Amino acid sequence: MDRVILLVLDGVGAGALPDSAAYGDVGSDTLSHVLAQTGARLPVLWSLGLGQVLGLPGRALPSRPEGAYGRMAQRAVGKDSTIGHWELMGCVAPRPFPTYPGGFPPDVLAHLQASTGRGVIGNRAASGTEIIKDLCAEHLRTGSWIVYTSADSVLQIAAHERVARVDELYGACEAMADYLMPARRILRVIARPFVGEPGALRRTPGRRDINLPPPVPTALDRLTDALVPVVTVGKVDGIFAGRGITEAIHTAGNSATMAAVRDELSLFGTGLLFANLIDFDMLYGHRNDVAGFGAALEAVDAFVGEIRQGLRPRELLLISADHGCDPTMPGTDHTREYVPVLACGPGVRQAVDLGERRSFADLGATVCEALGIDPGPVGAGFWETIARPAIPEGEHIERQRVDWFRRRSALDGGFG
Repeated sequence: MDRVILLVLDGVGAGALPDSAAYGDVGSDTLSHVLAQTGARLPVLWSLGLGQVLGLPGRALPSRPEGAYGRMAQRAVGKDSTIGHWELMGCVAPRPFPTYPGGFPPDVLAHLQASTGRGVIGNRAASGTEIIKDLCAEHLRTGSWIVYTSADSVLQIAAHERVARVDELYGACEAMADYLMPARRILRVIARPFVGEPGALRRTPGRRDINLPPPVPTALDRLTDALVPVVTVGKVDGIFAGRGITEAIHTAGNSATMAAVRDELSLFGTGLLFANLIDFDMLYGHRNDVAGFGAALEAVDAFVGEIRQGLRPRELLLISADHGCDPTMPGTDHTREYVPVLACGPGVRQAVDLGERRSFADLGATVCEALGIDPGPVGAGFWETIARPAIPEGEHIERQRVDWFRRRSALDGGFG
């Protein structure tokens, strides 16, 4: 292939994994529950084989799906976005990362206070919107940071922009990342600025994530080491701590991400275009908004149809997810689930049942295989299974790759 387009639908799981009981997620099934409760129609994804993956009663299935379809199990321990994305690209987290359901220990809070000169309130596992609502009055009165966590390995610091400038909040998060990541292996530190008045508060698009780098090389590293361009859209570059990425396009929300992907696809490009569609997780899953989740699925279904119609002969479209976030389940945390995998394009066989894959890492291996790169030691790629024979050769593809790098370098002032 000349180019692979990978869309990760953040939080769009496809059924509870066998070990879901260990996570309190028995019965979770994000896609099936949302579709059953909302009646959302996904004609494009259905035509590619999503119906075969889910097996929903009462919904007709295409007799011959127009894509390859299946679902993938997670090998790594956890159900975090970082762990999920890492495994998609061939890095299976070797052991659990620490979580703090009872709040962070005194030394962590003391370091935050000493490094910033501000106090701390909160320090518990909570929904971000709820803890900000509960503690905003005290935060405005005292100037203390609002600190909280979740079921994931994450420290979150929230501040009203009237209390602390965004750059001060970012500095506090960087200080905590420097303190926590080497010694405690915490996966993420997240800055959560917000504005408004009590009763009408809203978090801004100024969220910033600081991630622990993957402990081993990923598919992204292998691609860029081979001078294959990797362009990310959304939060992907943060998840990989900027490693293995040629160009990062930052967006806030599904609409902006889809617009950026359209812009990239309007140009002839090579390599991997890797986008994360975050709203399923951030706006709907964590807030138990089933109707919003369903509407967002319909919007992305139409978008996938648009992309599919414009695919060039040597372009491959892959669609998957990083974990579940079932808005019908009790609580607001991620859910431990399989994720769907769909593939289509002019060079892809139709009606290929990929079955249940043993690891998310099969996707990253397939990306590398499709782009002619060694897939590495982790994951069983399925490119040979889905590729049509006698795909037309791209013309001067290596020259186009080099020209692409030169063009981006001229526009952006070089690559770091």
